[in-house]
Amino acid sequence: MRLPSVVAFAFMALVAPVSSLGVGAAPVEARAPAGTCSADSYINSRGHCVHRPMRADTAPPRATAKCRDGTYSFSQSRRGTCSWHGGVASWL
Repeated sequence: MRLPSVVAFAFMALVAPVSSLGVGAAPVEARAPAGTCSADSYINSRGHCVHRPMRADTAPPRATAKCRDGTYSFSQSRRGTCSWHGGVASWL
């Protein structure tokens, strides 16, 4: 492959929307419509409603990790879990 072709390919990969690449995007029918999550939830990068991290004496049902600041995370993937809470102290 010639250098200009590599540069052009790299540029196209950088400017293409992630959904057009089919990477990390949930199918439209599996995504939560905007504004449908409750106040104690958020829409994650895959488009699913996920409970916000919370403080508790013991691990709440469906918690996936305990963060270093003492909150429990309900993240559906390891990437970014507890990122605003000091990182993961332990996986559940």
